[in-house]
Order: sequence, then C-alpha cells, then structure tokens
Amino acid sequence: MVGVVNLTVSDHVRSHFPNYQAIVVTVRGVESGPSDAQSIGMLREAEVRARARLGSGVPNSLPEIAAWRATTSEFGCKPSRFPCSAEALLKRVARGEELPAINRLVDIYNAISAAYAIPLGGEDLDCVHGEVVLMPARGGEDFDGGDPPRPGEIVWCDDLGVTCRAWNWRQGIRTRITDTSSNVYFLLEAIEEHGAMSLEAASTELRSHLRAAEMQTMRLP
Repeated sequence: MVGVVNLTVSDHVRSHFPNYQAIVVTVRGVESGPSDAQSIGMLREAEVRARARLGSGVPNSLPEIAAWRATTSEFGCKPSRFPCSAEALLKRVARGEELPAINRLVDIYNAISAAYAIPLGGEDLDCVHGEVVLMPARGGEDFDGGDPPRPGEIVWCDDLGVTCRAWNWRQGIRTRITDTSSNVYFLLEAIEEHGAMSLEAASTELRSHLRAAEMQTMRLP
C-alpha cells in the first residue's frame, strides 16, 4: 500500500551482518520545501563538526566509515567505487568543499549524517510501493538511479524495484524526497559499535529539526 512504511531486514543480511543496527523515523505532514536559512545553516555547522573529527585525516580513518568500507567489500563491491553515503559527504568536507543544498529535508539529514559520520537517508512514503526489504540482489533488478545492481550486492528494494544500491550508496529517483514531499521516512544506519552509539543521538537531533504533524521512531532489525 502506498503511504505505509514496512521495512524488513532479510535473513541473509541478519546472518551475514549481525552487527547491523538502524533507526527509522517516520514523519507525516512534514514541512518540506526548498533549502532555507535553517537547513543551509545546519550544513555549514555540520562541516565544522565533521572537520573537527577528521582533523588532518581522511574519512576512512574514522571507525564508522572503516566499518562500512569493510562491509561493502564483504558483499563484493569496491568501497572506493561504492562508498557509503556518509563517506561521500565527508569526502567533500575533507576537500574543503561545502555540502550541497538540495532541499530543506535533504539538507537536514545530510547535515546530521556528516556530523555523526553515519549513513542517513530519506524516502518519500507516497512513492514507496509495498514492503521495503534489505536483501542481496539477484542482479539486473530495475533501478532508476543508474546501472542495475550486481548479483549479491546488498540493496533496499520495494515492490517496484531497487530504491537504494550498495546498501546506502545511491538512492533511486522514484522515492527521493522532493520540495513537495509531505510523508517521509528517514533511515539511520550503523554496522559497528561506534556508529551504533551515535544512532540515538543522531535520531534525537533529526527529530528536533523536523516540523511535522506526526512522528514515529522504531529500531531495525
């Protein structure tokens, strides 16, 4: 059913990646729209926080990022080619670049992702069809954000196809949060203890910046 979120972790992922943890924040009637002073300010603040953690190092020197790189290698993808979303943001910061302003909600979750060095994504609930499952790809599934996934690659899928490739590398287009999204869910992920310790703090900070009619939080798996 469109507009209802039901996220599931497959038995394969549970057994092969037992340290995986995630928090899902579902919001309805959220105030969306173009980037504004608040969301852009969050991006600039996140850059300062991320640089303080990175120092003179590179993103993969952080334990949270190193753990995701190892996980990406384990399911058969090169981490240099398929970095997790948090590493991609931190690479920009390490190069001295600004985090890009996309729209209000994406700015908020990207800022928190960079500040905590944990993958954090969001999807438009009204564009999701059926159950959303974290599972190994057969290979060749429909993905509107680029090339189809490889066999064995860990992906998020709903009934219509892959919504995110390489676990948390690249989202598809269909379910992306836009300026007009009003019902969405955010997914915060960790694969080891350092990231797991940040999940609660990051989700609390995320909720504090959301203006929504209804908000719910649950843990996966």
